[in-house]
Amino acid sequence: MNRFLMLIGTALLLAAGNVAASEPPEYTLVIKNHRYQPSEIRMPANTKVRIVVNNQDPTPEEFESTDFNREKLVLPNGSATVYVGPLRAGTYAFFGDFHQDTAQGRLIVE
Repeated sequence: MNRFLMLIGTALLLAAGNVAASEPPEYTLVIKNHRYQPSEIRMPANTKVRIVVNNQDPTPEEFESTDFNREKLVLPNGSATVYVGPLRAGTYAFFGDFHQDTAQGRLIVE
């Protein structure tokens, strides 16, 4: 019985290690003065990624893309996490819905 429990415990530890090892690549976007910094993110094709959006403005913004179908509210001086992909190679636009004239960016998937 003890050997069985050890085997179960070892299997769980190995599974947990594999989950941690397979975390998606992370990219950070900053919203400042109603603009995205950087305005371009280069990411690998066919890979799921995590984008952390940090809003340094005193007003809310909405990270949005009709190209890859995402929409996420980012509170003033707050942050939000958005998962994107996997995407095919190409260029995908994103924007700040509340400041579309200045908050523009794109994902370049290679």
